[in-house]
Formats: sequence, structure tokens, C-alpha cells
Amino acid sequence: MTTATVVLRVQEARKSFGAIAALQGASFDLYEGELLGLLGPNGAGKTTLVRAVAGRVRLDSGEVDLLGRRLGPEGARSELGVVPQELAVYPLLTAKENLEVFGRLHGVPAAELAGRVEWALGWTGLAERAREPVKRFSGGMRRRLNIACGVLHRPRVILLDEPTVGVDPQSRERIYEMLARLREEGASLLLTTHQLEEAEARCERIVIIDHGRAVAAGTLGELAERTVGTRRTVVLTLDRVPDAPLPGLRTDDGAPTVLAPVDDVARDLPALLGRVEQSGARVQDVVVRRPTLQSVFIHLTGTELRE
Repeated sequence: MTTATVVLRVQEARKSFGAIAALQGASFDLYEGELLGLLGPNGAGKTTLVRAVAGRVRLDSGEVDLLGRRLGPEGARSELGVVPQELAVYPLLTAKENLEVFGRLHGVPAAELAGRVEWALGWTGLAERAREPVKRFSGGMRRRLNIACGVLHRPRVILLDEPTVGVDPQSRERIYEMLARLREEGASLLLTTHQLEEAEARCERIVIIDHGRAVAAGTLGELAERTVGTRRTVVLTLDRVPDAPLPGLRTDDGAPTVLAPVDDVARDLPALLGRVEQSGARVQDVVVRRPTLQSVFIHLTGTELRE
């Protein structure tokens, strides 16, 4: 990914609100065509960082470059799309009317507006509900329309703040299909989310921000290697709780399962199965767990609850 073009670069971003230092030198790059996850605990500075890129917060110091151009606090951002976590659609307007309003706000040429609206209605799966007031829509439908309103002007870089919060699994899957379509058409996406499993499954790279700084960035494999390590854990489900401890294996809180860290699954697994067989127990299931984004996240940010 390091040879790809950088479309958004934030360098040494700093911002304080009175005595509260929201950003303390945060830096990261977004590459062309990628889906980058921006993660962090509550109060880590994610929202301030996104708002600074969007031009809604003036940084005390630091630089933001969009498509190779330095952005000032009031610089034009026509190549940037912003999808806020809070629903920005008008409930009394229809889906079509909402799209027309946001198209005009984003400066879509009048000659292109009807075509863009038609595209958005098809892309979101809302064409059959185009003339229905948004107040009748489900949460997932409103989320999809919210995204469409933020990208109607076809921006090359898109900031998405918790775009799947509060939606059911089917709606979440549809939203990610929509995002995949945007990437196919050349957009680069920055996604903030608290759903770590979602970020692990969907994002090519991750940036973890804490206390106003980017404390780690990379693929899950790279982050794990630098933090919790890359060893796998083999979990064996047995037909009964072992009568005595098994060498090299630990029991799982009295359950009929045993666990063992391994460096090479193909090499180490036969020996583990042999020890179980010698104990007289039988293996009913085998699961190999790799390091997770959650384990990396906790390692970097701690377990303290922040609200």
C-alpha cells in the first residue's frame, strides 16, 4: 500500500478547547481507493479530527492535504464528501426531494441533478420509495439516504462517521455493498466506527487514535506483530473435562475445552491432539484463533471505560 497515491494526509494536527487538548499531533494518510478505519476510545479525538478535515473545526496547528492541495480552514472542499453520524435528512421531505436539496447544496449542476438523483435512488435501493416522506422510512433506509446525500456530488474522498450505527445486519450489509460500489468508481473512504469486528472484516488498514494522537497504523497483521504478537491459539472442545492438567494446554474455566498457543498450526496441532488422545478424552471440535483487532485495540488503549 505504501506505493499507492496519498489522497488525504493529516500531519501533526493539534486542537484544544480551553484546557482540553482534543488533538495532540495526530497524523495519518489515506491512500487512493482504500477503505481506512479510524478507531479510538470515546474522547480520543476522532470526531475533532474528522471535523477538522471537513473544515468544521479550525486546527490550532498542523496541516491537511487533500489530493495534493493544502487545505485552509475555509478552503474549498468540493472533492470531499462527509457523511455524519447524525441523520442529516429532512423527515418531512421525500427521498427524491432530499436528494435534490443536497444536490443543490453540493453544487451539482442543474443539468446533471436529475441524473444524479436517479443514480442515488437506484444505488440505495430506494427508487420505489422515492416519493414517500422520509419519516416513514426504517432506520436502515434513512442511513442509506443519509449516505447518498453526502456523496451526490461524486467526491473522490469520503469521510463516514459511524455509517452503520443502529441498523440491522441486512441494512449493514447493504450499506457496505454501497461503499464497495463507491470504491469501484474511484472513491477513497475514511470510516470511523466502534464496531471492531466490522472494521477488522471490512477495512484494509486501521489507524488507532488515542489521547489525540495516532498511536498505530497498518493492516491487522502489522498491528498484531507490533503489539500482541502473531501466535495463534488452538481451542479444542473435548467430550468431557480432563481429569488432570494436560502438558502444554490450559483449561477454559472448567469447561470441556483446552487452549494452547502455537507458532505453526500445521506443525504443532498433531502433537496437541496426541496429548488429548493419551488422556482418554476425545476431540469434538477444533478452532484456530488468530490475533483480533479487539486484542490489539485493548493492548494499545487499555481497558478503562471512557464516557
